[in-house]
Amino acid sequence: MLNQLSPAPGSVRPAYRKGRGIGSGNGKTAGRGHKGQNARAGGGVRIGFEGGQMPLTRRVPKRGFNNIFAKPLDGVNVSRLDKFEDGAVVDLEALKEARIVKNVKYGIKILGVGGITKKLTVRANAFSATAKEKIEAAGGKAEVV
Repeated sequence: MLNQLSPAPGSVRPAYRKGRGIGSGNGKTAGRGHKGQNARAGGGVRIGFEGGQMPLTRRVPKRGFNNIFAKPLDGVNVSRLDKFEDGAVVDLEALKEARIVKNVKYGIKILGVGGITKKLTVRANAFSATAKEKIEAAGGKAEVV
């Protein structure tokens, strides 16, 4: 029953109270040591700060370009489409039903890895040149949605 659930024995420990007298084993400075920036209230440094030395993120050279507006397509190999029956229409919904893709954010691109033997009508956002050739060679159609 839900009202009888309890954690496994020994898995939950009481809260460790810092700075509550010498008898607690962690009193006075409460594990912060004596003086210094980290001993002060609100003290400490931001993430990546190296004491004024040029930080690693600024020392390492930057290369290339990352397009923040890019809408990457999920790839599906042509060989995975052989799962469908001859003459079937393969689109995003059919691929989800067949559990070939799961969470598609922007669309799918059919890639030319492997072979295909069935005559299918494939509807996708993009096709690689080899994938298109293989689908058409098997007697199917590659339609861009």
